[in-house]
Amino acid sequence: MKGLKGVIGRVRGWRRGWHERSKLERIDLYTRVTLCSITWFFAVSWGLLPLGDALDEGPVAIALAGAFLAANIAQSVLSNRNVALAFDAYRGTAPFPPGRLRLPTALQVLMTGLLVALAAVGGVQEEGLVLLVLDLPVAFGIPYVLLVPVRRFLLQSAAFTAAVLALLAAAGVPGGLLFGAFVSLVVVVLLVLVSARPSVWSLSVMWQAEEARDMQARLAVAEERLRFGRDMHDVLGRNLSVIALKSELAVELAQRGNPAAMDQMVEVQRIARASQQEVRDVVRGYREADLPTELMGAQGVLQAAGISVTVEGADGPAGIGAPAAVQAALGWVVRETATNVLRHGDPRHCWIRLARTRDAVVLEVENDGAGATRPLGGADGDDGGGSGLAGLRVRLGALGGSLGAGAVGDDLFRVTATVPLTARPDTNGRLAPSPEPSAAPSVLPEER
Repeated sequence: MKGLKGVIGRVRGWRRGWHERSKLERIDLYTRVTLCSITWFFAVSWGLLPLGDALDEGPVAIALAGAFLAANIAQSVLSNRNVALAFDAYRGTAPFPPGRLRLPTALQVLMTGLLVALAAVGGVQEEGLVLLVLDLPVAFGIPYVLLVPVRRFLLQSAAFTAAVLALLAAAGVPGGLLFGAFVSLVVVVLLVLVSARPSVWSLSVMWQAEEARDMQARLAVAEERLRFGRDMHDVLGRNLSVIALKSELAVELAQRGNPAAMDQMVEVQRIARASQQEVRDVVRGYREADLPTELMGAQGVLQAAGISVTVEGADGPAGIGAPAAVQAALGWVVRETATNVLRHGDPRHCWIRLARTRDAVVLEVENDGAGATRPLGGADGDDGGGSGLAGLRVRLGALGGSLGAGAVGDDLFRVTATVPLTARPDTNGRLAPSPEPSAAPSVLPEER
């Protein structure tokens, strides 16, 4: 019973690990597993079935067949181990250790010799010889084709084909079988080339595109930080210089006993308070959420992550015609939910809908791909909304609004925010105090 539970637990862990991977990581894993599976498919079909003929040809043929099978299995194991390294070498992320090809090369020579010996002692029948030749270069060729240029691979494959045919001819294989072996080698070489090389090339291009998107996101964040830094410098630079000069002047006047020193310090105090207010204005402008801006930002970031986005009602009275306080509140909702769509589940599409009732504006953010994971922002032991959505509830609740979040069917998750049209900012010009910094994380791509 415990063993069965352990197996079920491992299966669930594999399934959870699969769902936690990004789409590109899934394609990468699928490609690697496919190339590794091709090796074993040939080994247990074309490479294994013809060896049964050796059982009727005496102990020498049986020994040669067993040795060929053992070498084939070892070659397949080494091939699977080298595929990942060959992937990295092809993409240029890590060099392939040259020593890793020594043992596969030796096994390839050994398998060729065993095949020729089997043909010489009659340990393999006519069709079986053609099938064994078909299996011969697969395990070695799949990782090797990723390590060398195509032209070099084809030239070396041609030389290998000529050597195998010459050895088989020397072993007494008739011309008809030699032609069949030639066709098998040509077919399998081309099969290895077109199955491995284009697949890894396509995957490499996708990884480069992903890295370019990440770099673009980092540049966007860096530009925003520079902009904020420039704003702060413009606000504080001049005022701090004036404060420093007037403070020095006040010290000089005070040392001389001049009563004008007090006037200078009063001026310093006034400039300091004005600077403080200007800093507040800059920070408030930086942190305020604007609904149209947040909708555009969410759409751009989600589409950059490969998620199609449909926005409905943003251009109508529900969006533009709503009061500024309502738009700002809904802007926070768009920012938080877009961030959560990126962080949780495996969405393919996201729907953002704005609608206006008689006395409120309703925003719905819905995404698919949530069936295999926890709800947006969910964590063990909370209400399924996470700290971000909980912070939004506090923010909207201060305006008389509400926030609902939950699964819709097996694969959809929906967040619904309702803000009354009578919502107004508080006395400090803010919508509501943020309970914690994570209550409304930025939708910038860096958050992914």
